[in-house]
Amino acid sequence: MLFVFNLAAFLCVTAAWPSLGGRETHFTSEDEPEEVRSAAIKRLLEVFGMEDPPAVHGHMQPPQYMLDLFNTVADVDGVTKDPNLLEGNTVRSFFDKLRSELVEFKFTLSTVAKSEKILTAELHLFKLRPQVTLTSSRHHFCQVSVYQLLDNSQTNSSQARKLLSSRLVSVHSSGWEVFTVTQAVRHWMQDEASNLGLHVVVRTLGGSQADLKVIRFASGRHHHQSKQPMLVLFTDDGRRSAALESADTHEAISTSILPQISTSAPSFRIARSLDHMDEEGQLRPCQRLPLYVDFEEIGWSGWIVSPRGYNAYHCKGSCSFPLGQNMRPTNHATVQSIINALKLMRGIQTPCCVPDKLFSINLLYFDDDENVVLKQYNDMVAGSCGCH
Repeated sequence: MLFVFNLAAFLCVTAAWPSLGGRETHFTSEDEPEEVRSAAIKRLLEVFGMEDPPAVHGHMQPPQYMLDLFNTVADVDGVTKDPNLLEGNTVRSFFDKLRSELVEFKFTLSTVAKSEKILTAELHLFKLRPQVTLTSSRHHFCQVSVYQLLDNSQTNSSQARKLLSSRLVSVHSSGWEVFTVTQAVRHWMQDEASNLGLHVVVRTLGGSQADLKVIRFASGRHHHQSKQPMLVLFTDDGRRSAALESADTHEAISTSILPQISTSAPSFRIARSLDHMDEEGQLRPCQRLPLYVDFEEIGWSGWIVSPRGYNAYHCKGSCSFPLGQNMRPTNHATVQSIINALKLMRGIQTPCCVPDKLFSINLLYFDDDENVVLKQYNDMVAGSCGCH
């Protein structure tokens, strides 16, 4: 609910702006002050768990895996299809930085916060077709093992590496192979200096070193970006538990931004209220109305991959007596509307038209290091409205 409150406050401020973000804007004397605009942008970034918008470096293509994952968990507007599809609330992808001729890989994890809980870490390797004819080979499988490097100076020593994952891989196949390396990543997060990379060893079923022309994995140096080695982390950044903020925090947010909004554009708010009147001049009953958030208008399209925007919806209308069941009133709201109608106490207003069901959205974006991140944000879309 706190997220929707912040977002609604932001949109009240920005509704009269011609544009936002990095593009030039021209304000008249009736427009919002620059400090209010900056505060609104900053508040929206906080809703998305950021202090500053990520830098836009170029036109890198996001990994197909991340695009497919987004389409699996979210619809075209980013709304979550099923909250149980995603492990945790954040998925991060990293390309290999070592680009070695050897089957060694290293991933820079500096953008992962120390507070993030590592749930699962996967090494994704694209297996290429063999370069040699295999008709004479008796074996159709090889043993592929992934090790965590502990000492780069002794690659072949048992003390210099730690086995993380090992399984049989078909010699004739091609495509993505995924290995679990969670243990290594958790170690790296505790001790950044221990991140010396990963080493892949391929052996025949007899235990001897396999011919590299038989089992080949794509590398960042010689192959297309779409086949580059990739580390994928499934994490929880703690925002799920933080969604239930204390009343003190809610009050602090209210006093920090609402007074600026309420005193800056009264004529604009009145005009919008009149738009919701019926032909007889009565406020229409509580209902859900569109509220589209356009990331391009905000100036964020350079780093957000998907969606381009989403419909947050908002609730508007009267909750006057008598409250029908179509208004989804709580018992408290029903009693309040009766007290208001009978005027049994002074100062008792009608109940409020507010969201009573909230959905999460997913954001796919580039971070400061050009890694692609998929994050799920709770309570971002008003699913239905009611009188409370």
